[in-house]
Amino acid sequence: MIPEEGREGPVPPRRDLLTAIGAVALVALAIAIGTYVEREYGTLHVNWPPLYAKWSPHVGPGTPAALAVAAMLIVYGPALASRLPWRLLVLGSWAASMAWIWSLALVDGWRRGIAERLTTKYEYLQVIDRFDDIPAALRDFTQHILIDSPGHWPAHTAGHPPAATLTFVVLDRIGLGGGAWAGVWCITLGATVAAAVLVSVRALADEAIARRAAPFLVLAPAAVWTGTSADGYFAAVAAWTTALLALAATRTVRFPAAAALGAGLLFGLLCYLSYGLTLFAVVAGAVLLLARNARPIPFLLAGAVVVPLVFTLAGFDWWEAYRILVERYHQGAGGIRPYGYWVWANLACTVLVVGLASVAGLGRAVTSAPGAVRRLRTGRDAPVDRLVLLVLVVLLVLAAADLSGMSKAETERIWLPFAAWLLAATALLPPRTQRCWLTAQAALALLLNHLLHTGW
Repeated sequence: MIPEEGREGPVPPRRDLLTAIGAVALVALAIAIGTYVEREYGTLHVNWPPLYAKWSPHVGPGTPAALAVAAMLIVYGPALASRLPWRLLVLGSWAASMAWIWSLALVDGWRRGIAERLTTKYEYLQVIDRFDDIPAALRDFTQHILIDSPGHWPAHTAGHPPAATLTFVVLDRIGLGGGAWAGVWCITLGATVAAAVLVSVRALADEAIARRAAPFLVLAPAAVWTGTSADGYFAAVAAWTTALLALAATRTVRFPAAAALGAGLLFGLLCYLSYGLTLFAVVAGAVLLLARNARPIPFLLAGAVVVPLVFTLAGFDWWEAYRILVERYHQGAGGIRPYGYWVWANLACTVLVVGLASVAGLGRAVTSAPGAVRRLRTGRDAPVDRLVLLVLVVLLVLAAADLSGMSKAETERIWLPFAAWLLAATALLPPRTQRCWLTAQAALALLLNHLLHTGW
């Protein structure tokens, strides 16, 4: 068990509440100032700042299911997480996450909530027919990134390396074409994020800590966006990259070399799904540091070069594409959206994605960070210290992404792969308050999904 007082002395639940109130104030400020700026100047390019969403109160076929799933997870989640056999808990987390994501997505109905999400003018499925000759499309990919280029790509295709679009091309080729199958793909994989984070936390910290986080990893507001965008798929690749590396580095798997190689393969794929997710290299470094094991590095690197080598030989230049993308970013809304607003409003978006329970846990992590760092340096760190440091590394990576100015708005989906790890901070909350915090998480997700229509 994790003592509630942690390693630094007791942290009163009242401080958790104050931290959460501060986060609510940040969100309220982002809404108020953002609404004013958008109404007066129209420079934010979102309809319901700070989220890319429209005000649209509604209920739908998924509403009863979402309420039922939330109630069951609040009432039974903590007890089941503490008692189920480990493998059943991992599989159960995936299944419960699936139920939660599907029910929230179906609040908007099958067509609007699932089948048509990835078929809008901004999405990858708009260009499937332009990849009949895949090698030719890859060689020519960078010629269509800029807005003023002939036949320019839609926003999401232009904004990502081609592995994102190729995923849906391959699905189409094997008979799983169209928005419905694309939605099923993203939800099914996105739901595995909870299981992957559980595996990682158990390997790097311990099983008791992972079990404490399990209900929160499932009942997360992030599910609202996992079920509506391809970023849920990206989050799954990032989560399993980290999980495999954690297993390899801690040698808690039968074949650690194979796990490290698999982590490398997934990391290479991750870099060709989204340019910004190359930042997971920092998270990988933190995993190796916390495990105090550099032996996976050769296998990790061997795996990591495979996907880049394939794309490079096929004629796609990642660095050139990224350089052109930066120019494209400033041609569109990214060049208009004010940095002075989004540099802090992005944090308000993150609050809405991870929920107040995660914010309270992050407050505890920040408070205990100095002691955790000190104990890590002396080799006397405890499992909870390793969780604290992993969460804070992810937080620092997000801060770097935020300060870069390349993440102005829409971070509620763009940062999903990082947000999954912030949810793990909920393991630091006192057990007696778990159901209260789970209720807050569920209420936030239900309100967001029933009051707003998110979309890309």
